[in-house]
Amino acid sequence: MDFEIPWNAFLGGGLLGLSASLLMLFSGKVAGISGIVFGIIRPQKKDTGWRIAFIFGMILSVYFVSIFGFQLPKASHVSDNYLLIMIAGLLVGFGSKLGNGCTSGHGIVGMGRFSKRSIVSTMTFMITAMAVVYIRKIVEALSHA
Repeated sequence: MDFEIPWNAFLGGGLLGLSASLLMLFSGKVAGISGIVFGIIRPQKKDTGWRIAFIFGMILSVYFVSIFGFQLPKASHVSDNYLLIMIAGLLVGFGSKLGNGCTSGHGIVGMGRFSKRSIVSTMTFMITAMAVVYIRKIVEALSHA
């Protein structure tokens, strides 16, 4: 079994950390996507401009990095059930609001600031993800037996 360094993931993670650091350094804002989007949907202050710019920057970054030959990985299976996709998206949004942030906010910025709440949240995200994958593999194995 050969091991290759996943350079795209390595560079992508570095760019996420860099963008979160620059946003916090120059504006004092946290680069948590759920908070940024929620601030656009229900603005509290007159700070929607940077939020919209951040979201557009994320979207346009795909085209920017493609100039350098980087491509997004192809999805192995994408559901055609749009109702299921919408429900999943709403559940993720609800969970992000309930957890006072998403994986990017807690995992990148919060843990970088040694926030206890973010460390616990990120551990919860990771343990839950591992459990879901494990359960799904068991169900998949049982259905093929």
